[in-house]
Amino acid sequence: MPLSDRDYMKQPSPSPRRNWRMADLGVSNLGPVWILIIVNLLVFIVTTYSDSAFFNLALNARLLPDKPWTLVTAMFVHSGVWHIVFNMIALYFFGRTLVSLVGRGRFLLTYFAGGIVGNVVFLLFNLSSFNLLVGASGAVYAIAGALVVMIPNMRIALWGIIPMPLWVFVIVFLVLLSVPPFVSTSIAWQAHLGGIAAGLIAGYFFRRRARWIF
Repeated sequence: MPLSDRDYMKQPSPSPRRNWRMADLGVSNLGPVWILIIVNLLVFIVTTYSDSAFFNLALNARLLPDKPWTLVTAMFVHSGVWHIVFNMIALYFFGRTLVSLVGRGRFLLTYFAGGIVGNVVFLLFNLSSFNLLVGASGAVYAIAGALVVMIPNMRIALWGIIPMPLWVFVIVFLVLLSVPPFVSTSIAWQAHLGGIAAGLIAGYFFRRRARWIF
């Protein structure tokens, strides 16, 4: 009998749970995340050079009856380079984790539901104004909110140097970007709160239906 065939020389088989996670973390499973990032980048390029495209895709309460599509399209429009850079970095790191846990369909449901709910909450606070809303922040906060419920103690580094649990990280950024006096008047904090609320609810239902142990 060859030495490699002896029982004590064989590598132990990975557990079914580990096999499942390794498969779900494959590159092909990140398709929805990459597609969303690419679409956001393409829209950013177009709206950077076309004011008409920017205003036709941005959300405004007074113009919503004539432009109902903006309830969705606004989450693909960004106001500047840093705006889209931060959102896309967060989308990549949080998005790939959520996809690995709940799959593509539920990930996309969380993303769009969070973005739309965030936009609606913004509208409720700006019914009579001409303030424009753009950005994927509500959708990204929804993804983060779902993860806070499902894996709250996942380690993450604030600014890449300060380790902390995910739930603390999300609270820090929610405060910095949503609560006076930290937030500026140009930031749609209402969309952040609406998005994370939608994500927390989604995470609660995902966790209840999950067959794995967190």
